[in-house]
Amino acid sequence: MDDGSLGWWGVPLAVLAGAIRISTPFLFVSLGECLTEKSGRINLGLEGTLVMGAMTAYAVSYGSGDPWLGVLAAGLAGTAFGALHASICGLERVNDIAVGIALMLLGTGLAFFLGKPFIQPQAPQLPAISFGWWSGSAQVRSALQVNALFLVGLALAPLLLWGLRNTRWGMVLRIVGESAEAARAMGYKINQVRLLATACGGFLAGVGGSFLSLHYPGSWNERLSSGQGITAVALVIFARWDPMLCVWASLLFGGASALGPALQSVGVTQGYYLFNAAPYVLTLAIMIATSSSRHRLAGAPAELSVTR
Repeated sequence: MDDGSLGWWGVPLAVLAGAIRISTPFLFVSLGECLTEKSGRINLGLEGTLVMGAMTAYAVSYGSGDPWLGVLAAGLAGTAFGALHASICGLERVNDIAVGIALMLLGTGLAFFLGKPFIQPQAPQLPAISFGWWSGSAQVRSALQVNALFLVGLALAPLLLWGLRNTRWGMVLRIVGESAEAARAMGYKINQVRLLATACGGFLAGVGGSFLSLHYPGSWNERLSSGQGITAVALVIFARWDPMLCVWASLLFGGASALGPALQSVGVTQGYYLFNAAPYVLTLAIMIATSSSRHRLAGAPAELSVTR
């Protein structure tokens, strides 16, 4: 986006626009991982789920002409990967972290193999809602083009928080995540609860992948994802397993990712690569800040591997 006519005012505008665009996959993947981890299971395979969702969405959108059908297909692909992860982890002496890494490699490799025919064709894209109609500036109007999936994610976060706190389903999920023995004594099926939570988390991760291929950057290629799935795990820890905090953390990561291009748009080229590394530096800083052997992570489900 060219912000030359806006001068330095274009920097915060570009960061805002970038935060909204770039944060959307983070938002869906982090909400999905938050749901999964609340059940006491960690899924490091979400990077593969994200990429597989992006490829599936693009292929279905191209074949059907309906991008929303592509979003649904991406969610179903994510559900399948989540269910596969949960089914394997339900076996005895299986490490969920190792399984997640294996499924990450499987998902990315399978997506690259199946997606080769869709690198060149152009699939129908998801529509955007213009919140800048009031402005006479083309830069402002472009910056305030918000995709509907971002708004869906914003609505989903408080709904998910309410469900976790106020429904029987949320209570069962939290009990399983806090103490498997207590949940088993109450008659709940641990593996079944975790399977449903991981499958739902995979659905959201797949939907997050559809945003990458059907809106921003809006194409399918093998370099589509830059580690959003893995970063989302750190983001959930940073958000203290709170869906609403996942929204703010996603926007923070999105804004950090948009800082480099925003500064470049006003002629700041020195240190450009350093600014582009901001989200990764932020991820590393968060992991260091939240890693402590002296106290349990605030808000972490007790059954999570990272808390033991």
